[in-house]
Amino acid sequence: MPWRRNHRPVYGKADLKRLIEPQSIAIVGLSQNPASFGARTLANLQHCDVRKYGVNPKASELHGVPCFASPGELPETVDCAIIATPQDAVEPLVEQCAEAGIGGCVIYASGYAETGREDRIARQERLAAIARASGMRIIGPNCIGIVNNFTRAGMLFLGTYEQTPWRPGPIGLISQSGALGFTLAQAAERGGSFSHYLTAGNSCDVDVCDYMSYLVDDENCRVVTCLVEGLKDGERLIEVGEKAAGADKPIVIYKMATGNAAAQAAMSHTGSITGSNAAYDSVFRRYGMIAVENLEQVYETAAFLAKAGMPKSTGVAVMATSGGACVLAADKAELHGVPMPQPGPAAQAVLEAVVPDFGSARNPCDVTAQVINNPSYFTECTKAMLADPVYGALVLPQTVVGEYTASRVQTVSDLAGDAGKPICIAWMTEWLEGPGSHLYEADPNVALFRSTDRCFRTLAAWHWRAARLHAPADRARRAPGGPSVETARRLLAEAGPRITEREAKAVLAAYGVPVTGERLVEDEDAAVAASAALGYPIVLKVEAPEIAHKTEAGVVRLDLRDEAAVRRAYREIMAAAARVEPRPKIRGVLVQPMIPAGLELVVGARVDPQFGPLVVVGMGGVLVEVLRDTASDLAPVDRAQACRLIESLRAYPLLTGYRGAKPADLDRLAEIVVRVSELAADFALEIAEIDVNPLICSGDRIVAVDALLIRAETSHEGPAGAA
Repeated sequence: MPWRRNHRPVYGKADLKRLIEPQSIAIVGLSQNPASFGARTLANLQHCDVRKYGVNPKASELHGVPCFASPGELPETVDCAIIATPQDAVEPLVEQCAEAGIGGCVIYASGYAETGREDRIARQERLAAIARASGMRIIGPNCIGIVNNFTRAGMLFLGTYEQTPWRPGPIGLISQSGALGFTLAQAAERGGSFSHYLTAGNSCDVDVCDYMSYLVDDENCRVVTCLVEGLKDGERLIEVGEKAAGADKPIVIYKMATGNAAAQAAMSHTGSITGSNAAYDSVFRRYGMIAVENLEQVYETAAFLAKAGMPKSTGVAVMATSGGACVLAADKAELHGVPMPQPGPAAQAVLEAVVPDFGSARNPCDVTAQVINNPSYFTECTKAMLADPVYGALVLPQTVVGEYTASRVQTVSDLAGDAGKPICIAWMTEWLEGPGSHLYEADPNVALFRSTDRCFRTLAAWHWRAARLHAPADRARRAPGGPSVETARRLLAEAGPRITEREAKAVLAAYGVPVTGERLVEDEDAAVAASAALGYPIVLKVEAPEIAHKTEAGVVRLDLRDEAAVRRAYREIMAAAARVEPRPKIRGVLVQPMIPAGLELVVGARVDPQFGPLVVVGMGGVLVEVLRDTASDLAPVDRAQACRLIESLRAYPLLTGYRGAKPADLDRLAEIVVRVSELAADFALEIAEIDVNPLICSGDRIVAVDALLIRAETSHEGPAGAA
């Protein structure tokens, strides 16, 4: 992609195999102290069937493993070296590991780039240089290590892994923060399971995108989870997204550090509404990654996806022994847009035959507490709901729990397994570890949620991902008679460093975006003549590249309806321009037809430093930053993607003919979004921001009445100006 000049493709499983699936491990810096990082790492490896060595020049054996004076003196070329020494000793030891042909290093030591000190940043860069030159992969520095839970290789210094229940499972856990990530791995204490736990630390070489790529390749992992604070190269996340979508492997991602620093430097409306969060969200949506809003959602969401497979239907049934729980579940389903259709005739007949008249034989179904007295009622109703083709999942809220809860776990599991549909347990009770909770957590057919809200949020995400990955695409670009790249390139070459509104519109017109007609005049009489030719009412604007905001400078006049008004307005805006400091270079006055009122939209684009060009569409005019009703995606988009952006707006009903109004030409609007996205992608190195605002939509007519293009090399010097 053209905006990334020094892009490194992600590593695959072959690149990281020796590091994450080692057959031999050396702990460099192993000491006698049992509380040391090295000794604790060795304890975490005690159940792992790999060859283990220590590197310590002062000992021949420690804690039952042979020790050697240096990495070069090890009896074999080991796969993985864990550097458990103070920082000052790290660099020469890493160099020795590279010279010895070791497959990869894990570096625990901290005090590198995270300090912000130039000398420490330089130390980290030297480690990265060793990795690049040697091909030896490096994890860290400033990390707690990694775990391959299927081989039971606990290559980390946390003293808790050796005591954690060993439950290998389908969920791969990735985190930049080691301690925060291990909070997810501790789900094993309550019945959860995981395949890998991989921390990145400062990521001088291997980072979270490399880990995601590895886990997409790994057959033991069915769902990838990632806790990420930020990335150095967003294109690599795009690469992983494409890879995971192609493999149909879900990625659950929790993006922390969500401040929009990028928006502070934005020069246009588009820039201010497409900050770093919008860029990340666009990538997540494009590739079907499920972005969760808090840490508590991560493991529950991943565990459900690992068990559920693809939905057979979007309908969800709810069955509870409490009417209140049914109401609560229905509320959350509506909140998250999860459909709860009524059962078909066969299921309805079973419910009516079993559920007492003081219950509710519908969806949600209140089977009442009678099922406790007669467990066969529960089985009959559950089987009927799961057999109904309108339902893809069944939610069972658990209110009051007791020993009977644990006794029916196997029945619930068998019913879900036989139907090939997931059952979700909404564990509503505050007895968090009550009878049955561990069993449900560990069951392969049942997903446990400790929040009804998170249960339905996850079901909504499940449906969304399936629809996203299987949505039809319209990949055609530039039909005959479409935009001209060469024409736009010529127009940009002819324009000055600060592109004026008139020049911006010419470039957009080359890409097929409809713009207002206009004439540039240099005196009052010419303005009158142009007004008569274009037809009243008229708009006058001073054209001066140095005037950043024309409306605020008082150099715009609207709705001029006769010659006298034009002459008066001409004198006023020229006088206002003369008062601007520093004195602008006035090129003339733009005379434009006054476009009748309509729904105002903004269509724009911005080149994100991490992910490249993004296209945005939303409510425009002066409301763009107030309402912030916008949607964005990676550019370029095709017609289907453009339609999804438009349809996602809260204001979308206004475009479809709300309360008898004439609907907008949605096909034409989607085409404009496509063309702006193509312009942004084609000129990602030349154009930093595009702002078509407002784009006035009124029935069949759609026209851009103002536009702004900001060159990449001048994007921090101020915009050319939008009215």
